Amino acid sequence: MSHLQQAHTSRDFESELRELRAQILVMGARCERMLRLSVTAFWDGVATALVDVEALDRQIDKDEMDIDALALRVLALRHPVAYDLRLLTGVMRLATNLERIGDESVNIAERAKYDDGTAKARAEVELRAMADATQDMLRNSLEAFSDNGATGAEAVLRCDDAVDRYYRRIMERMTAFVTEDASHAAEALRVMQVAKYLERIADHATNIAEEVIFIVRGENVRHRPEPLAT
Repeated sequence: MSHLQQAHTSRDFESELRELRAQILVMGARCERMLRLSVTAFWDGVATALVDVEALDRQIDKDEMDIDALALRVLALRHPVAYDLRLLTGVMRLATNLERIGDESVNIAERAKYDDGTAKARAEVELRAMADATQDMLRNSLEAFSDNGATGAEAVLRCDDAVDRYYRRIMERMTAFVTEDASHAAEALRVMQVAKYLERIADHATNIAEEVIFIVRGENVRHRPEPLAT
């Protein structure tokens, strides 16, 4: 292969990698908007927001397929190694996690059509804090990917415990609420479901942050042991 051909191939490869990064960030921005719309719809009882959320979800499904197709084509044609290989395999896993965040956001928006004001009020402080923390985790994990920043990704991992604590408190509040008055069981269950969807989204944001660390450092932290308590 001539020097000119090598340079041309290298430029094409770099262009494809830039396109993949850009597509992930666009997909991530859609997920952030979906989650924001869904949480707002749930609190305000705006059932019509589901139409916009489902439209975004369809686009996110297409984003995932487009990203997978491009990444597989690049893997087949370019035979990447080291960082480039980690980036290509990583963006495919990122796309999967983002698609699942979209699904959970739809689930939240679907609960907006119910009048669960009493149960919402009982868990409002924790549920709003949980929603805010989850949205921060998603945004910060995507910023870490954009910045190629493992340090920012590690900060996201440390936030997951707080979301889990909010989740447990909401479960406790709703259990006590139903114990007091079983007639509120259905609305308490829906609030618990929303908390579970948020907890899953936080887990997916954690997965994204772990992938960023793997892409940048080549370090697999998915099953890193927890530090021993002192």
